[in-house]
Amino acid sequence: MRFIFVTGMSGAGKSTALKSLEDLGFFCVDNLPVALIDRFVALSIDNNFENDKIALGVDIRSGDGLGELSHCLNRLRENKFNFEILYLDANDQSLVKRYKETRREHPLAKGLSLEDGINEERSRIDFLKKSADYTIDTSGLLTRELKNEIVKIFSNKKDYTNMIVTIMSFGYKFGIPQDADYVFDVRFMPNPYYEPNLRRKTGNDIEVQEYVMNSDASKDFLDKIDGLMSFVTSEFVNNDDRHQLVVAVGCTGGRHRSVTIANLLHQRLSGLPYSVRVFHRDIANDTYVKGEA
Repeated sequence: MRFIFVTGMSGAGKSTALKSLEDLGFFCVDNLPVALIDRFVALSIDNNFENDKIALGVDIRSGDGLGELSHCLNRLRENKFNFEILYLDANDQSLVKRYKETRREHPLAKGLSLEDGINEERSRIDFLKKSADYTIDTSGLLTRELKNEIVKIFSNKKDYTNMIVTIMSFGYKFGIPQDADYVFDVRFMPNPYYEPNLRRKTGNDIEVQEYVMNSDASKDFLDKIDGLMSFVTSEFVNNDDRHQLVVAVGCTGGRHRSVTIANLLHQRLSGLPYSVRVFHRDIANDTYVKGEA
């Protein structure tokens, strides 16, 4: 039997995770009172439960019962019951944004500000984060990307590491991404803007990629950044409690050179044992009309 506790911060994506697990054939129960967990586990074992894959959602909604959850998990461990904990997390900025967009009230925000409610929740469920087998930071993830992470972890198709690398292209004229961990400037590369037949294309087009990479400096740079990021990400995976890494690649307008390098770096890193996604922040900005690229 595979038994998963799905937990984490309110607004971090637990409902999406449970739906994804259900699609993978898990029998899912959300917000079961903590006092019933022991009995639920016993029934699933003693009665030869028809489904050998179970996911149980537990979180701050358990109220005062959450304090008993630590003891409950310890009892299960003492009884040699094997289970895993999936913890969904997100930064405060993302959680506040999501709550404001949905106009939902945070479970602990009654009489408190939203930010205070989030801080209180972090404090109360910190013991779950520390004992989690899998942690997914959903701050920069789309719903489909979170679903892909769930599939990768629980379909047993691929080894999983608690690291999601985002390679982001951007334009300096729109500002450096505030959440970037590493920033690389590629404005020294050949600029397709000055070629009339390439100006309206982007780094997603092969013609632009060939133009940008038709330079020894561009090829050397890609090799060097590939080696550096391969090394850095593996070290973070092995030695640091980090689940997100943002690598930003910038040119003037964020449409040609930065998109090209971000795409090629994404291709090179995708074979490594962690999740790699590419995001082009400024590619939709029609800056070429103003004579910039």
